[in-house]
Amino acid sequence: MQKYSQKKLPRRLPKFLHKYFWEAKADQINPDLANFYIINRLLDKGNLVAIKWVLTNFPKSLIKKTIQTKRDWQKKSINFWAHYFKLKNEEVKCLSKDYLKKRYLHWHY
Repeated sequence: MQKYSQKKLPRRLPKFLHKYFWEAKADQINPDLANFYIINRLLDKGNLVAIKWVLTNFPKSLIKKTIQTKRDWQKKSINFWAHYFKLKNEEVKCLSKDYLKKRYLHWHY
């Protein structure tokens, strides 16, 4: 894991966030070790409280890196977060032309 700041990352997910991790044992997920997964899931599918928790508990640089590298985003979510963090489409893997072309071939929406 790459160090993004001196800020200590949380070691446990609060109970109110467990509902967003239906396929895993949420009480066993360590945000310090699974940070990309947690940030992606909560920014993509979370409510306002979940989003505030991410923005409060993770450094901006780690959130931006997650937005730039993860590909598991809903189209509206990734467009919003890229705009929010002032990222160009070329800086975000799942907004690159090549990725969007592949995605369109599989999912005509």
